[in-house]
Amino acid sequence: MRHDAEVNNGTKIGDGLALGSRLTIAADQAVSMALAPLGGATPDLAFVFVSGGSPAATAEALEHASVAVGARTIIGCTAAGVIASGRGIEGRSGVSVWVASLPTVTIRAFHLEVLRTPDNVAVLGMPLRRDSDVVGVLLADPFSFPADGFITHSHESLQGLPLVGGLASGAGAPGDTRLMIDGRVHERGAVGVVLGGDLSVHTLVSQGCRPVGLPMTVTRVDGARIVELAGCSALEQAKSVVSALPVEVQPLAVRGLHLGIAMDEYADEHVAGDFLVRSITGADHVSGSISIGDEVAVGSTVQFLLRDAHSAHDDLADLLAGLRAQAGLEALAGALLFSADSRGRSMFASPDHDVAAVRGGLGVTPVAGFFASGEIGPVGGRNHLHGSTAAVLAFG
Repeated sequence: MRHDAEVNNGTKIGDGLALGSRLTIAADQAVSMALAPLGGATPDLAFVFVSGGSPAATAEALEHASVAVGARTIIGCTAAGVIASGRGIEGRSGVSVWVASLPTVTIRAFHLEVLRTPDNVAVLGMPLRRDSDVVGVLLADPFSFPADGFITHSHESLQGLPLVGGLASGAGAPGDTRLMIDGRVHERGAVGVVLGGDLSVHTLVSQGCRPVGLPMTVTRVDGARIVELAGCSALEQAKSVVSALPVEVQPLAVRGLHLGIAMDEYADEHVAGDFLVRSITGADHVSGSISIGDEVAVGSTVQFLLRDAHSAHDDLADLLAGLRAQAGLEALAGALLFSADSRGRSMFASPDHDVAAVRGGLGVTPVAGFFASGEIGPVGGRNHLHGSTAAVLAFG
């Protein structure tokens, strides 16, 4: 199935999807579909995502697609599921391809490697920030790359450059991930591109939660554990929030309760999008504390949040509507979508949910990406690594 879009600055975008256990054949088919709307022009940028194959078969398909697409810059990775042509494919072998002709855009590709010493971890290979840089796209191996630390500190190290992307998924063990940059396949680290020049892009991260209860101040912590909220046991506060919910919702809250950290302490009112969402990873009944995997400072404003299919659907729809309104009269040409591997059929009735929402909400047809094991995108003006979210990079 062929999809394309063009805006008046010469940008052309296409996407393609093909299924089948013979991944090189699927790669050829997906590339052909994606290239068709470019009218014979060589794409400046391409993304390829491969699901369902062994590490060797995935590497072969990535290399094959690189040659077939002939893009000036191409990156890709292993995926648990692929997205393109209006479909989300889980648990099947397939290839998705996204291509773009971006005549006024500068593109710098990179491969990040990790240097570990007894005292430190260093990430090598990131291009220096230029004034003309607009956005970066990052695909990382979750086993070998310290994505959380790198992304957390990227606001300072990259001087505010927004990052969008995801952690490669579908690899069964360390060493099974395959990352590709310009035809070369790597087993470790991360790959990506920095885009700059005359480029209009919009980013969003749909965290899919709705607030429950009221905002509270963190009044006591012990390292990474939150001991007290508003002067009371954090665990008791969580139980109180759950018990106040309708009886039919309470079982869902036990599984889907999260904690949101306010990005703006001085806002008069906080809504769902004002929080950085974190899963509650543990509770200690002796101390009454809860853990979310991140350290939270005393004085921070937090709120319990609930994630379910309805809240995830509404949050994504609202954010897409806001993005389209922000774009105004500007024509949107296409988008990249990094959807959590815990969404799809695990959350919605169909694995097509997120890609259908993005296409309909933004009024664009070429949307491609993959189901990631962690999603990268800015919230509150800073880059974060997320879970169970949908991260979108829309091109105008």
